[in-house]
Amino acid sequence: MAVLMREAIGGSLRRMRTARRRTLRDVSRRARVSLGYLSEVERGRKEPSSELLAAICDALDVALSDLLSDAAETLDAAAAADAAAARPQRLVGLRHMDLRLAGAEDVVTGPLHPGVPLTPVAPVAPAPQPTPSRVGAVRAAA
Repeated sequence: MAVLMREAIGGSLRRMRTARRRTLRDVSRRARVSLGYLSEVERGRKEPSSELLAAICDALDVALSDLLSDAAETLDAAAAADAAAARPQRLVGLRHMDLRLAGAEDVVTGPLHPGVPLTPVAPVAPAPQPTPSRVGAVRAAA
């Protein structure tokens, strides 16, 4: 799921505030914003105005451009994660049409066994089947 801009900004604000060991109460007083509203902004529930962001950044002694750059990195990382999750996964295994007898020159290719040569497997001789005369003799003996 895509990350919203307000969530990215809120997460960046919280990381910056906690990195500076500042409390919500302290920052809310310095920025002249209510404690509850600042908490909502940090949780990504409210979208602050540019004036309010500037006041919060001043209270944290952070440049607004640094805050927005951090939020942009968060958005980029989330977009990359979404793109990776949306890529179709390749099934592991062989389809029946890919099967064939291996020769001595065949080499396994893939992530598990790169460049390891295959060793041919000798065919297994079928088990002897009882002949009709032996079947009758076995039934007669029983």
